[in-house]
Amino acid sequence: MSWTLTQLMPDGPPFDEVIDVRAPQEFAEDHMPGAVNLPVLSDAERARIGTIYVQQDRFLARKIGAALVARNAAAHLEGPLADRGGGWRPLLYCWRGGQRSNSFASILAQIGWRVEVLDGGYRSYRRLVSQRLYETPLGLRLVVVDGGTGSGKTELLHRIAAEGGQVVDLEGLARHRGSNFGAMPGGQPAQKMFESRLVRELDWLDPTRPVFVEAESNAIGHVRLPPSLWTAMGRAETIRLDASPEARGRFLTTTYPDLTADADLLARRIETLRPYHSREQIAAWHAMAREGRHAEMARDLIERHYDRRYRDNSSHRTDIGRIDLGALSEADLRRAAARALEIAELAPVA
Repeated sequence: MSWTLTQLMPDGPPFDEVIDVRAPQEFAEDHMPGAVNLPVLSDAERARIGTIYVQQDRFLARKIGAALVARNAAAHLEGPLADRGGGWRPLLYCWRGGQRSNSFASILAQIGWRVEVLDGGYRSYRRLVSQRLYETPLGLRLVVVDGGTGSGKTELLHRIAAEGGQVVDLEGLARHRGSNFGAMPGGQPAQKMFESRLVRELDWLDPTRPVFVEAESNAIGHVRLPPSLWTAMGRAETIRLDASPEARGRFLTTTYPDLTADADLLARRIETLRPYHSREQIAAWHAMAREGRHAEMARDLIERHYDRRYRDNSSHRTDIGRIDLGALSEADLRRAAARALEIAELAPVA
């Protein structure tokens, strides 16, 4: 069964704001979609209170914790919440709907705001995410866009979305382009955060219409695809993309500008291939990079590494069409997007 944020809330009018009162480190790992972080204990304060609670005295821990919560609450009231009017209605949550959220809620309620605390806290939210992605069939008709490295799969998804198609950009959610050269600036989200972002995307989709995703392995960088999605992708319909190694090599130089602009970063990424290739081959790629022969290097990587190592994992999928991407120009991608939507619409639903 699909879920929405409103299903987590008590009966009544929608809330104006969802506030996560956990420590910043907890919030950074994962949080409810759209929540803002107003911690009532900092990371250091939370660790200190936990130590006192376990090693010294529970009453002392609660007393010191209450003082810290009051100070932090005052800072929030004088800062981020200073402009909230009398009709503002927030929903608060902490780890399990316990002391942190209830303490802050009591202060807000005394001011006169209609505040609620999420029963079960973050754990209840996380339980729903886990059920959706680990225990429940996806319930969507997936169409996997498959093709060799550099065949413009991600860019094609964006154009399909622009044409009104339903798309889930897994690499965008995972902040990784799915290869040895695929890391993005800023790094990847934690696994739980990726799953929260994924569920938020899935929750908006119309199950009566096809959903386009890019062919992936079961991991994108260090983020793993959860079972419900991975199982559905393994049984999905497939549209295959064709493009020459030359066209794909040229295209890669436009989609990895961070690498072509940073010689040291590119050299480090080439080094990650050392376990798979000879010293001579690694040296040849380094030479191409130093000399600025990026399109040639990309084509050589496609032919000598990617096309040889990455085999098709779609044995249980049904091919419903192929698209020739030509030179992978803007016009080619727009044409391919329209064709992909046409193929998916005409394909019989299993």
